[in-house]
Amino acid sequence: MTSPGDPGPTAATLHLVDLDQDLPGQRRFISCWLSVSDDLVFIVDPGPPSTADHLVARLEDLGVIRLDFILLTHVHLDHGGCTARILARWPEARVVCHVKGRSHLVDPTRLWQGSRAVLGRKAEVYGEPSPVPSAALADFDELAARGVETIPTPGHAAHHVAFRHADHLFVGEAAGTFSDLGAGPTGERYYLRPATPPRFFPEVAKASLERLLALDPLPGRLLFAHHGHFTGDVAKLLATARDQLDLWVDTVAATLATQRGLPHSEQPADETGLMDLCVRRLAAVDDCFARGRELPEDIRTRERDFTRQTLRGILGHLRR
Repeated sequence: MTSPGDPGPTAATLHLVDLDQDLPGQRRFISCWLSVSDDLVFIVDPGPPSTADHLVARLEDLGVIRLDFILLTHVHLDHGGCTARILARWPEARVVCHVKGRSHLVDPTRLWQGSRAVLGRKAEVYGEPSPVPSAALADFDELAARGVETIPTPGHAAHHVAFRHADHLFVGEAAGTFSDLGAGPTGERYYLRPATPPRFFPEVAKASLERLLALDPLPGRLLFAHHGHFTGDVAKLLATARDQLDLWVDTVAATLATQRGLPHSEQPADETGLMDLCVRRLAAVDDCFARGRELPEDIRTRERDFTRQTLRGILGHLRR
């Protein structure tokens, strides 16, 4: 997909490159954004190692000769795993991520071990990341000098950041997982789901969304990692994502209360029953989440899987 940026000296053309995986429903899900202007070319979240060759080929097809920056909203495997492979093709590119994520790029051993523990087979499909040369790492000031602002947005990860360039806001997973349900980027009947990590701190995640809402001016286009872009009422969507966190925590807490407290067993059957009940109750109170029924069947399968991952983060928070 190609979409024009705003007119003016920083005008940029955006391209969305889908990075489909050999997993149920993982299409139109993982993606990489390319921004091209006369004086600046960068990509955001190049994705996992498994689709590195595809991404390199697509970037070449799109005419990328010079690549100035590789921007990582966070270093999770499905966002930054193929960074080293992109550097092998465009060695002049500078890599920007939060300082807390740098060590995992230079030595991805712990990142790979943690990904396999949390993601299981998905991590194996995504592939093992290669080390990124430390000399390629750049700080936020170097990026700011080229007109790109970095906004701290911890929540999905402690090292998560968003990037603003002109009227474009690359939000990664700060506002969760999005789908326009085929209605286009201005539609108000979108699907939205929180993306909470195993160690979830709702106040931190909400503060990050408040930080984005406070941007002045607020950019007119949201660019999601999962998936696509939105040019409707941006403030309303970000506020919805913020309020959705409270709604999910409150609904899951109320569901646990009806079960007379936390489950005593961690056996899968018990967890499955609890999560199924939570999903039914969330669909009854959250219109954005309930619209997931309109997604294609294979993508619904994917979303059921990732919804369980989100709920595990919320349950972990409530147990703490």
